[in-house]
Amino acid sequence: MTATAHIGISGWVYPPWRGEFYPRGVRQADELAFAARHVTSIEVNGSFYALQKPANWVRWRDEVRADFVFAVKGPRFVTHIKRLGDIEAPLANFFASGVLALGAQLGPVLWQLPPDLGFDEGLLDAFLARLPRTHGEAAALARHRDRRMSGRTAFALAAPPDHGIRHAVEVRHPSFDTETWRSLLDGHHVASVTADTAGKYPRLDWTTADFAYARLHGDRELYTSGYDDEGLDRWEAWVRAHLAAGRDAFVYFDNDVKVRAPYDAMALIARLAR
Repeated sequence: MTATAHIGISGWVYPPWRGEFYPRGVRQADELAFAARHVTSIEVNGSFYALQKPANWVRWRDEVRADFVFAVKGPRFVTHIKRLGDIEAPLANFFASGVLALGAQLGPVLWQLPPDLGFDEGLLDAFLARLPRTHGEAAALARHRDRRMSGRTAFALAAPPDHGIRHAVEVRHPSFDTETWRSLLDGHHVASVTADTAGKYPRLDWTTADFAYARLHGDRELYTSGYDDEGLDRWEAWVRAHLAAGRDAFVYFDNDVKVRAPYDAMALIARLAR
């Protein structure tokens, strides 16, 4: 199977984008469809802050073309509040919330760890081992949801049970820059996120899975600075190197403050189309 580049934005609901990226007159309800016509993938980040309603996942799936892929950010309740401990029910609740309705359009699940969570080999090994690797495994896990999810669940499969689920982890503590962490990721076939954070957090540009995942938060100023031609050329080379090695590449621009993300994503897409 030919490796594919999935280039897009992290989230799509940003008021400052209205009248800029989103033309005046585009309804908020139509913003996803508009954005999906201009990028090749979108990272859902609302799922990081709260469990989404089952109807949301179905609506998002139906608003984009059939080959469009969503990456999905795992809940901060797992990563930041529970800090990866005692998470069987929270993981079950997440997969029971409707995300499996995306079916084959579900791309990697992103797990962003907090900057004050240091590397703990046992904790991380156990976490990676718990992650479901197929839609069937995720549905089985979802059955262990807790009672508060009653009436809010939807985990009927929209893809074959053996359809794979990929996972990627973004770390923000310097103690993760170790061969032990790299080996753990490699052993669990989980991608190490290459994060461009203007030097604020570690940049671990490792290949630990059969796909690559990058989050571009800004190369000079976090969440604010755009990418000039030189910067985009570097990321074009990064994507092409992974594609040449047979790996899918997922790249999401998260420099949203000054409405740079969608334009930078479109510029990278245009470069890769040459």
